[in-house]
Amino acid sequence: MPATTVHIGAGAGFAGDRAGAALPVVQALAASGVPAFLIFETLAERTLALAQLERQRDPQAGYSPSLVALLQPVLALCLQHNIRIISNFGAAHPQAAAQRIRAMATAAGFPQAKIAVVSGDDLSTRLTTADLAARETDGTLLQGRDSVVAANAYLGAQPIAEALDAGAEIVVTGRVADPALVLGPLVHAFGWRWDDWDRLAAGTLVGHLLECGPQVSGGYFADPGLKDAADFTDIGYPIAEVSADGSAIITKPAGSGGAVDLRTVKEQMLYEIHDPAAYLTPDVVLDITQAEVEQAGPDRVAVRGARGRARPATLKATVCFPAGLFGEAEISYAGPNATARARLAIEIIRARMARLQPDLALRADIIGVVSSFGDSAGHDLAAATAESEDVRVRFAARHADAAPVQQLLAEVEALYVAGPAGGGGVRRHLVPQLASASCLIERDLVQPGMELLA
Repeated sequence: MPATTVHIGAGAGFAGDRAGAALPVVQALAASGVPAFLIFETLAERTLALAQLERQRDPQAGYSPSLVALLQPVLALCLQHNIRIISNFGAAHPQAAAQRIRAMATAAGFPQAKIAVVSGDDLSTRLTTADLAARETDGTLLQGRDSVVAANAYLGAQPIAEALDAGAEIVVTGRVADPALVLGPLVHAFGWRWDDWDRLAAGTLVGHLLECGPQVSGGYFADPGLKDAADFTDIGYPIAEVSADGSAIITKPAGSGGAVDLRTVKEQMLYEIHDPAAYLTPDVVLDITQAEVEQAGPDRVAVRGARGRARPATLKATVCFPAGLFGEAEISYAGPNATARARLAIEIIRARMARLQPDLALRADIIGVVSSFGDSAGHDLAAATAESEDVRVRFAARHADAAPVQQLLAEVEALYVAGPAGGGGVRRHLVPQLASASCLIERDLVQPGMELLA
């Protein structure tokens, strides 16, 4: 018989999230007495591309490096209390992630834990680079390329729901749409139809509110004196209490820090939504223009009224490809006239690089004067009038070959003795860089799958 209420908690909103933060969430879920699920969202586009590179170096790697740190503190407690876990820990290698979790569960005394793997997002063996280029939405970033690092479609919630229907206690995915981590459990628990667009939209909205972890409970929100929230040292990660009609209460563990109020919920509701009337996901087109939010008690916000339309005909895919070498070098200047000395350092480097590597596009910032609001050409820096006695100069450049960028880094280091007075604290690094393009892929070219780990 379908449930009438389920609770879903968020244990992480990105791969670098706080280890141990899920424990109070799991304790609250365990005490709730209703069917409960825990999600971990750890897979940004860049994270997945880096995971693909790691798998190329080591065939047994490629899953989220944060898997153990995030899951270890709560795995046994979840299995003890039948709190089912859904996560995109799998990244580029969901099967390897599932095997790692199997070993963790066995060590914790649960060797028979049922673990499911969702696959089918990886398009690198199904479509050629030319196929992907023909479906690109960004222009011609993929034209003429021989290969790519990663090509992954955003899968929907259906294989997750199927895994839970099959009895999985832990579901490991690669690339899925973030809200699908929540929608899958809701469809499983409530028996929603895959063409019940309003309920799918309601579940997708709940997933969107939870997907960034503590952002909806005060993280990435605070602006002292303007938008205050209490106790960020132990911010509470969110829990959604969801009813069968899709309405939900967003809350957090009792006694935890942060805040769940109309401000935090509205901010997260609008986060990364380009069109509030048509937020495209693999499962439904979400319309939040009629959604209602209401304070239902301390740190409790009711959400209802999402509407949905039929899902898009295509799936989005993100394609990552090499974009040359990226280098950064920094040097500090402090004390009287520091800003003038920083400007002189930039003049020296620009003049020397124009002679030594005239094709290298160089950016220079003075952190503390102009940086975040600056432009790569340097016009904003030239026009800035701010002065500071404590600045750091940052130089950056990108090139297909390493040598021109390495030349820049060497020139910045030479400022120790060949530049203005008082320069110090040089740091430099050179790394391969990835770029990405978006594609729209016909659904019949993507084949989602699910299997229980043997």
